[in-house]
Amino acid sequence: MIMKNNKMADGAHLSAIVYGRVQGVFFRYSVRNVAKKLGLKGYVRNLASGDAVEVQAEGEKRQLNKLLEQLKVGPPGARVERVEVKWADYSQGFDDFSIR
Repeated sequence: MIMKNNKMADGAHLSAIVYGRVQGVFFRYSVRNVAKKLGLKGYVRNLASGDAVEVQAEGEKRQLNKLLEQLKVGPPGARVERVEVKWADYSQGFDDFSIR
């Protein structure tokens, strides 16, 4: 990881909303475990609609892409219908990866 001016050179921020059967199937725990293994920081939380999960993650772009591939599949029991993705600059806004 190369730091430039206290920012990660290849760092990015991933915002994703995952739609489908993603609540009540250990989706958030799966995302947290994968994100921690990839060295990412951020959070995952259920949305009030009941059919979506929000993911905010920061770290190396390569690792974020690995997380994104996992979001498209989900854990056993999940059925991902679609993933809306937005990319932004790395902001160092998180201390770890948590479930909210």
